[in-house]
Amino acid sequence: MSTHDFTCPDCGRTIPVTDAMREATEHHGCPLCGASVSATQFA
Repeated sequence: MSTHDFTCPDCGRTIPVTDAMREATEHHGCPLCGASVSATQFA
């Protein structure tokens, strides 16, 4: 399972996320602050 770095556009924090977490984050927002995100916030 691959991991990606996610940087929240609102709170600015960066966390590693798995593919499953990435999909959930795109649908539900930042797991840290709840801000809306798009696929472009993942490296």
